[in-house]
Amino acid sequence: MRCVIARFPFDLVKSEVVAKMKGVKPEPVTGEYVIIGRHHYPVKQVGEVITRQDRRDFSAGEVTRALTRLGFTCRPAPGTEPAAAERTAVETASAQLGGAPEQG
Repeated sequence: MRCVIARFPFDLVKSEVVAKMKGVKPEPVTGEYVIIGRHHYPVKQVGEVITRQDRRDFSAGEVTRALTRLGFTCRPAPGTEPAAAERTAVETASAQLGGAPEQG
């Protein structure tokens, strides 16, 4: 499957991603993660391994989209509440600035 990560095109195949991650020790999960085999890997760690780029060059969302399209199970950061994903950008920014959410 062709995808773009950090403005560079990659041809990814699920079996190749699994092979590249074999023997790689998972880092502690603090953000979004992907399940590969029996292991939970942070998506940034997987992105770094499969693209050989610095993880500051791409977002977790780019890698998550690519891995989801390949058929991997990706999950949000542990402890994040599902309702937070349903907020609009304005509501999220308001909450971060300490504002009260609007009642509609």
